[in-house]
Amino acid sequence: MEKILNATFITSFLYSVIRITAPILFAALASAVSERAGVANIGLEGIMMITALAGVLFSAWAQNALLGVLGAAFVGVLIAVMMGFFNLKMGTNIILAGIAVNMLGGGGTIFFLYLFTGEKGNSAAIPSKVLPKLNIPLIKDIPIAGDILSGHSALTYIAFLCVVLVFILLYKTPLGLKIRAVGENRNAADSVGVSVNTVSYIALGISGFLAGLGGAYMSMYYSVGFSANMVAGRGFIALAAQAMGRGEPVGTMLSSLLFGTADALKNNIEGSGIPSQLVSTIPYVITITGLALYAASTIRKVKRTRRQNIAKIEREEVGL
Repeated sequence: MEKILNATFITSFLYSVIRITAPILFAALASAVSERAGVANIGLEGIMMITALAGVLFSAWAQNALLGVLGAAFVGVLIAVMMGFFNLKMGTNIILAGIAVNMLGGGGTIFFLYLFTGEKGNSAAIPSKVLPKLNIPLIKDIPIAGDILSGHSALTYIAFLCVVLVFILLYKTPLGLKIRAVGENRNAADSVGVSVNTVSYIALGISGFLAGLGGAYMSMYYSVGFSANMVAGRGFIALAAQAMGRGEPVGTMLSSLLFGTADALKNNIEGSGIPSQLVSTIPYVITITGLALYAASTIRKVKRTRRQNIAKIEREEVGL
């Protein structure tokens, strides 16, 4: 009996890890794409909040969940491109533009919710659509694995599929080569005929699209409706996941899974007698710890490279 209970607990825990990781992964991949183009998108939290509301509103107006998701993704692209316009055209610092979007996502969404629907704080009274769960043939019948991998929404599977798609985009396509070239050296890319601003706009547009899917996931599947501050820092956690993954799609996915596991752990031990204030800090403590380890690793790498360069120079001088 104890083995069955343990298997049930592990199954539900791993299922929740995948479910919780998906929105973080969307935002982390969004950050990875924009970062590779040299335009840091720190407005992910705000974009996810705004697109979470957009998904609810579009799905309620159209009475169609797919149109709700597409509407949220479209709004995400618009916001990201707007950030690019203020940065690339108007000369605004991209960090300040991201901060402005985050502030708009925090307070502006409540205003827009009231403006469009008359509701305050949440969308419980709005007849919005919810993304259905998908039971995958064959996989759903596999003991334990079927309970973990099957029964998620389509967006959950799309989040992990995007890891492959972003990898192909960055490393197997001409556009990906241009994105990486612009991110590494904008002047050098411009000197060989690459339209730096166009590539930056495209990277930000892709970033906004992915973040928009993350926002739609939050309101149309994860929380089933919009509420104030529902993203709860996932946009900022995604920035940490991207940094820990060094901007690589697979590394970003693994970092996102780490933070998803931490969040799932928090949810599983709530109500176990441990103070709730302490439990709620788990994802953020892990985020800070992960960034500290990442910073320490980066510093060691820089020091190692410096020592190698010094040794190389010394050998060259001795040869002379």
